[in-house]
Amino acid sequence: MTKTYVRVDDRLIHGQTIIAWCPTLSIKEIIAIDDESAKNSTLKSIMKMGVPSAYNTHIVTTEEAQKLLAQESSGNRLVIVKYPDKLSDIEAGIANAESIILGNIAKRDDTNHKVSGATGIFYLSDSDVTIINSFVSKGIDIHFQQLPNTAKTSWEVFKKSI
Repeated sequence: MTKTYVRVDDRLIHGQTIIAWCPTLSIKEIIAIDDESAKNSTLKSIMKMGVPSAYNTHIVTTEEAQKLLAQESSGNRLVIVKYPDKLSDIEAGIANAESIILGNIAKRDDTNHKVSGATGIFYLSDSDVTIINSFVSKGIDIHFQQLPNTAKTSWEVFKKSI
């Protein structure tokens, strides 16, 4: 049985994704969801440049992601979104995810929470907190983890620092 993992990381596909996360989670398929990147052939090319051909890699719009996530996968999937609000858009496709792993999220105009204790950059808006709480209430494991070999911090513990 294949597994789906979700990562929230505003960098989408980068070195840590390929070197650390994919091997650790036995990933075969990467689905990066970002409407802007998916429509920009230069950005797509740059993101795919460092991805070995062993990974079936998609950089797609939200609409394309919904179709991909509805299909069976031949191996474990890593779904990557920039911000928590995208999770709501793909909720049906990630309902059975093993976990949602929170990574780097840079400061944005609407962010008013800087999460302390994080080894990376992690800012949340009130809306982000509401969305994450909604997924937790549905029984999905959500935790912060910068790298696979670093400690996991549960959302409940993490939330106390905001």
